[in-house]
Amino acid sequence: MITQDELPLQASLSLRPAWLTVEAFQFAVKRTIDVAGALIGLLFLAPVMLAVALLIHLKMPGPIFFRQLRRGHRGRLFWVIKFRTMVVDAEQKLDALETANESHGGVLFKMENDPRVTPLGRFLRRSSLDELPQLINILRGEMSVVGPRPLQIRDSELLQSLNPEAYRRRLQVLPGLTGPWQVGGRSSVDYSRMIELDLDYVENWSLGRDLWIILRTFVVVIVGRGAC
Repeated sequence: MITQDELPLQASLSLRPAWLTVEAFQFAVKRTIDVAGALIGLLFLAPVMLAVALLIHLKMPGPIFFRQLRRGHRGRLFWVIKFRTMVVDAEQKLDALETANESHGGVLFKMENDPRVTPLGRFLRRSSLDELPQLINILRGEMSVVGPRPLQIRDSELLQSLNPEAYRRRLQVLPGLTGPWQVGGRSSVDYSRMIELDLDYVENWSLGRDLWIILRTFVVVIVGRGAC
């Protein structure tokens, strides 16, 4: 026989499995979409990726791919993969160029007409073709098709010092190949607005919203808006 004191506990236990089931189902569907989308993307875009790799090999002596350490879900570190768009010694030149940083050394270091980016690299960025190797990150479970962009370590640490709560909440979900920042203007969106978009996505995530962002991404890529 259940006593009066046990009723609240009994009610909470009866509700919890249903809540967990709904959440688990949604994330299972999201992961299924991620894997299916990455596999289909790699299959159909393989000729394009091969052509890009060949162009980089011919026009930009050095590695075809660029790997950079990023902070992902729950703070885990992983190597994000992109087609290389900069000169080989771009990382070494970064400190010398920070004086021209529009954000004055803040989060999201971006610079118009960055001299480290090659002409081919500008085309790859404008068309977002440089991002295609991240389909591999998605298959590995390090990224999702849709989510906040994974910040560079230096930007992630700066965000943690400036806004610890925003830093924590952004890491509650997998980072994405595309997301609210990309469809909202990309590099034309300032830091504070990017954080607002990311947090709104985390708090109001749904499969329908992911689908809208994916469809919107195609429009943004065709227009080439906000790339740098």
